[in-house]
Amino acid sequence: MSQNSRVSRVCGLNNQGIVDYSQAWDYQRSLVKARVNNPSLNDVLILVEHPPVYTLGTGSSLDFLNFDPQAGEFEVHRIERGGEVTYHCPGQLVGYPILNLRYYQQDLHWYLRQLETVIINTVANYGLSAYRVPNLTGVWVEGKKIAAIGIKVKRWITMHGFAINVCPDLSGFKQIVPCGIADKPVGSLQEFVLDLTVERVRVDVAQAFASVFKLKLVEENILN
Repeated sequence: MSQNSRVSRVCGLNNQGIVDYSQAWDYQRSLVKARVNNPSLNDVLILVEHPPVYTLGTGSSLDFLNFDPQAGEFEVHRIERGGEVTYHCPGQLVGYPILNLRYYQQDLHWYLRQLETVIINTVANYGLSAYRVPNLTGVWVEGKKIAAIGIKVKRWITMHGFAINVCPDLSGFKQIVPCGIADKPVGSLQEFVLDLTVERVRVDVAQAFASVFKLKLVEENILN
């Protein structure tokens, strides 16, 4: 479906607290499978936090781990998204959009730029000027990467997504080369806005997501 003939879409907003990575991963895959079988199903945006966990993209190099994955303190998962290794932990808001890109644009670069726009627009609410770095995926503020993006698309149904460092313990990033980028430090929004909370960012990122993708969000809280 071309963008010009696009209809207004309903998107379920699934807000969760701290959820084990494997549980959220299984849930995403179940949603994608359902939409591959029935493309008319509504889109979904899952917003969660995770206990400490490292994830590697399909082709990620183990050289970017500064520890033995068989003997590390936290879980390590190799998953089907693109990109290199990243770290999730409480205080980081993770967004998993399950969108049918046939209703938007069947263009992965377009989709990545849209996700970056969602984050840039969210951060603008806090008086911060976030930006892209040429030839890289993600969002930066004052030289620090505050959001990472990694996606998987199957038959134009998206999964995985973005992670925004709101107020996490950043020490876990010292165990990896985040996203394979050695020369650009990772930061958090709380470094710039001291009282910022994940709950505040949840609200703002959902609003920005609805605006950028021209969606109607409907609250739902089912994760199984």
